[in-house]
Amino acid sequence: MAAARPLSPPAARAGSGVPQSSQPPSHPGPARGTGKPWMVAAQLPMAARGSDTEDASETDLAKHDEEDYVEMKEQMYQDKLASLKRQLQQLQEGTLQEYQKRMKKLDQQYKERIRNAELFLQLETEQVERNYIKEKKAAVKEFEDKKVELKENLIAELEEKKKMIENEKLTMELTGDSMEVKPIMTRKLRRRPNDPVPIPDKRRKPAPEHISLTLTPQLNYLLTDEQIMEDLRTLNKLKSPKRPASPSSPEHLPATPAESPAQRFEARIEDGKLYYDKRWYHKSQAIYLESKDNQKLSCVISSVGANEIWVRKTSDSTKMRIYLGQLQRGLFVIRRRSAA
Repeated sequence: MAAARPLSPPAARAGSGVPQSSQPPSHPGPARGTGKPWMVAAQLPMAARGSDTEDASETDLAKHDEEDYVEMKEQMYQDKLASLKRQLQQLQEGTLQEYQKRMKKLDQQYKERIRNAELFLQLETEQVERNYIKEKKAAVKEFEDKKVELKENLIAELEEKKKMIENEKLTMELTGDSMEVKPIMTRKLRRRPNDPVPIPDKRRKPAPEHISLTLTPQLNYLLTDEQIMEDLRTLNKLKSPKRPASPSSPEHLPATPAESPAQRFEARIEDGKLYYDKRWYHKSQAIYLESKDNQKLSCVISSVGANEIWVRKTSDSTKMRIYLGQLQRGLFVIRRRSAA
């Protein structure tokens, strides 16, 4: 703060409360015995009295000015100190005007930031919720599509297997062997000492089954169901003259000697082995395979499945599949033979 300008001597004396000295009035007459100093001095000669008064006035004036300046500075310091103390007290109490003004501004800024943060949180929450709903719908749709696709694929696969089994069953009923598509080539070999005596072939008229064997290589598995059924009906008509009963009633078919109940064989598969005619047969075992037309083949069991076995001919290494039903009905007969 700028220093206060010193007052003029008359004003300083007036402000300090010190009685202002004035020159005694000049009286033409002698003193009247009042006992006042200025009255006595007034009676002195005019020349000597003037010089002394002038020196005393200058000294008193300088002294009074210095005292007034010091007193004024002290008063200003005390005023400023009291003002600062008062402001500090108001600040501690929270009633200071400048403090309240700045606190109000800070409070507005705080509320604005809180409001912006809440709006941002609400916006982000809505965005995340929308993304969640979108992803959930996409996942549900993909799951339903995959489920329908899987169901359709399984149905198509099962239908294909069903058609294959039906075609295979029809082929087995016609030929007795679904895998034997080539004419059986027989070779006359030298009989070994341990081999049984072969049964001589009897000349007889070929049965309808032999006709189906000759037609088997010409079967086309790419035909439609209607064409296959038409071919089957044609083949059944060829077999109908041999039947004593109605051709449309399969239950009246005569039982062949191989399929008669008296000649059924016990055949089953357990633990990868074939149990047939009270004997066990395993993989890589050498056997004789006899068909119902008295053909005898030397074979080796190549594999044992769940309901069938695969045998490999030793003559041309071709493979055949023999079902348990064929063994049980006597369509094929298995005999053991020596591996040598």
